[in-house]
Amino acid sequence: MKGLRLVLVGLVTAAATACGGGSASSSTAHTVSAVTVARTTTATSSTTATGGTAVSVKRQAHRTKHAPIVTQLSTQQLAGQRIIYAYAGLKPPSSLLSAIRAGEAAGVILFASNVSSVAQLRGVIAQLQRVALASPLHTRLLMLVDQEGGEVRRLPGPPALSEKQIGQSANGAALAAAAGTGAGANLSSAGVNVNLAPVLDVYRRAGNFIDEFQRSYSNNPATVARLGAAFISAQQRKNVAATAKHFPGLGAAARGQNTDLRSAKLNPSLATLRAIDEVPFKSAIAAGVKLVMTSWATYPALDPNRPAGLSPKVIGGELRGRLGFKGVTITDGIDAGAVTPFGSLSRRAFLAASAGADLILCAATDPNDNSPSIGITARNAIASALDSHQLSASAAQQAATRILALRAAP
Repeated sequence: MKGLRLVLVGLVTAAATACGGGSASSSTAHTVSAVTVARTTTATSSTTATGGTAVSVKRQAHRTKHAPIVTQLSTQQLAGQRIIYAYAGLKPPSSLLSAIRAGEAAGVILFASNVSSVAQLRGVIAQLQRVALASPLHTRLLMLVDQEGGEVRRLPGPPALSEKQIGQSANGAALAAAAGTGAGANLSSAGVNVNLAPVLDVYRRAGNFIDEFQRSYSNNPATVARLGAAFISAQQRKNVAATAKHFPGLGAAARGQNTDLRSAKLNPSLATLRAIDEVPFKSAIAAGVKLVMTSWATYPALDPNRPAGLSPKVIGGELRGRLGFKGVTITDGIDAGAVTPFGSLSRRAFLAASAGADLILCAATDPNDNSPSIGITARNAIASALDSHQLSASAAQQAATRILALRAAP
């Protein structure tokens, strides 16, 4: 994701601040089908922990004949499909378990401070997935981490090389594919099913914001496009969904333009954005990338008033409309300094959802400040906006359909 704290290699120590976030996934590398139902099947209902109507259905063997029953979700469940929760410490708190049990969560992101060992991580993920499978939706959670390579890793092991090291190599395509394969195998063995990687930003100057931690393959958009697509394809063959970030690109950000901490306005022309920054994302979409993360920078050439992750012009117009992306969109951390000027947490969650963000990453800039309360507040804001018709129920159902499909097959 975008600008959450980077964590140096190792399980517990957090390091320099920059773009990147993470978490973990299910107890096995396998997935189960999302909540689906034959069009002729009648669903039963019960009451959720928050008082909404929960949907309970039998999963069908032939998924191609079924459709997600998003129209039968309670408002809280429908809103909850947008929320990626986070927490501090080694033990998931009861409030998070309650949200998952009620079918009001899409997933969880884990950071180094959540992990003491790989065995402990597997146990936590297994616990969370057991609760999710027993929920009214009967489907696994998305479990997210940042495992880019180089300095940005949440787990020990592959990929060891940074994107810059890969990009500078004579056999970059092979190394990028190996990094994707390594990341996929490493994460799936721990139960993680979504990697918030690769970074597809095309850096402009050595040492700038995205290059400072060697997180860009190259300053050549064709190189970034080729290597990013290789990483994505290889990782997703291991059943770990890839995330292309940070659309439409943070490569022009100067060293001090850290969106975790403050607002950042990037001024490439529209022609430059499309000829340089968006080129790798176009290739990622062609390679079948499952998720795209938007940046928190503002791009006057696309929308002078809102950061990309809060902008319908960027998400709906540029990413979905012009580039044709049909997968899941995800914000960077909703607590970032670049978006706090846009109002309360509730207001930011509403703006992100109305802009077309499918998933909202409800994590604090400092992982030690993470709490399920961030996600609960965002979920309640979206549910309230749906009840008051400030958000389109149809658009929310479309987002939930995309998310449940991803949960069925990351």
